Amino acid sequence: MPLNRMPTDNGTDDRRPDELDRAVEGLKREVPNPVCRAIRWVTAPESRWIRIPLGLLCIAASVLWFLPVVGIEFLPLGLLLIAQDVPFLRRPVGRMTLKLEAVWRLFKLKRLKRRRI
Repeated sequence: MPLNRMPTDNGTDDRRPDELDRAVEGLKREVPNPVCRAIRWVTAPESRWIRIPLGLLCIAASVLWFLPVVGIEFLPLGLLLIAQDVPFLRRPVGRMTLKLEAVWRLFKLKRLKRRRI
């Protein structure tokens, strides 16, 4: 799990999870295994040089929301990718993703209850 680094007094890094880390872990639990492997790969620290251009590309593609293939759904995906490397985006994007995951779980629960009736 990628963790946010916080400097300590002794010069080492103390790692603690933040909202974005929890959101990415929750997202991994909700998606199929091949997508989970892709998320794990793209969020790895060594994938930074792929993650930043891919995030910018997704954000740019969200501007073309009126086209049939790309859409506004690329905006949160691009922000999620960029937030891995931009510290001031970690908290708001993490909170947004956690809220969307909660809405998704509630939707799945309601759909499951409706099927049982």
